[in-house]
Amino acid sequence: MDAQNKEVDALVQKITGLHAAIAKLPSLSPSPDVDALFTDLVTACVPPSPVDVTKLGPEAQAMREGLIRLCSEAEGKLEAHYSDMLAAFDNPLDHLGVFPYYSNYINLSKLEYELLARYVPGGIAPARVAFIGSGPLPFSSYVLAARHLPDAVFDNYDLCGAANDRASKLFRADKDVGARMSFHTADVADLTDELATYDVVFLAALVGMAAEDKAKVIAHLGAHMADGAALVVRSAHGARGFLYPIVDPQDIGRGGFEVLAVCHPDDDVVNSVIIAQKSSDMHANGFRNGRGGQCARGTVPVVSPPCRFGEMVADVSQKREEFANAEVAF
Repeated sequence: MDAQNKEVDALVQKITGLHAAIAKLPSLSPSPDVDALFTDLVTACVPPSPVDVTKLGPEAQAMREGLIRLCSEAEGKLEAHYSDMLAAFDNPLDHLGVFPYYSNYINLSKLEYELLARYVPGGIAPARVAFIGSGPLPFSSYVLAARHLPDAVFDNYDLCGAANDRASKLFRADKDVGARMSFHTADVADLTDELATYDVVFLAALVGMAAEDKAKVIAHLGAHMADGAALVVRSAHGARGFLYPIVDPQDIGRGGFEVLAVCHPDDDVVNSVIIAQKSSDMHANGFRNGRGGQCARGTVPVVSPPCRFGEMVADVSQKREEFANAEVAF
């Protein structure tokens, strides 16, 4: 326990120092100094850690909240920079690899799709999808539309009109995905009847950065989404909670959803993923007994990434075959 406490104290001290350095930067637009500090920050936060950021003291909590806002601002400037760069190409979608973290979006979207396919009853084949908080570089929507949901229409929502203008330019030369993408400038709190038309709603990590704001957004979605529709919420776990808000699955349950799965990747995918479904048959505490007791009342169904589970099953099968062959040879 003492060793864990020392590890947590050392991490918080390091993050506090990085926060102070980032806060002193004259600008958060991409530059060598900005890139170096945020690289150090991500490198410190991504490895597994015993820290529970929700239990930090008031001073550390205030630092964390300020750091998440700085991360949000820097991420927005980084995405705007690369969106403008991509827009200069005749077909921007042919050059998405120029963005240094594009592979992270590929892996995150693949994880989200596989979790939806595995844990939503009956699987998914959505006709209409909403992405709340799509930003100027809507890679998540693009990857989902191009690789996983080829028949779905995507409505992307963002508070910033300039972000939507940038995003729409990226699809101008594409006749397939571009025809299935639309961009709307709106606050999620102002969306009502249209939310009932979506089969799946994705909620970006930085929509509602404070816990109470996130809970309000989820409750609003729960009040207006159709029964049976799926909700995908991006969260964070461990030290990654210094980079993104942590979403309490209980808040999702209280918002009118059944929590189907919670996944905390431990690789380059920084965000955790929560899969939920709008339900009209909820217990008072927001959770319902799942299929075969999978989501027992009051518990959180934490799962492994489906791809990793598949790899483990394949490895076990291979070992069995090798063992059987060895017995035959003997």
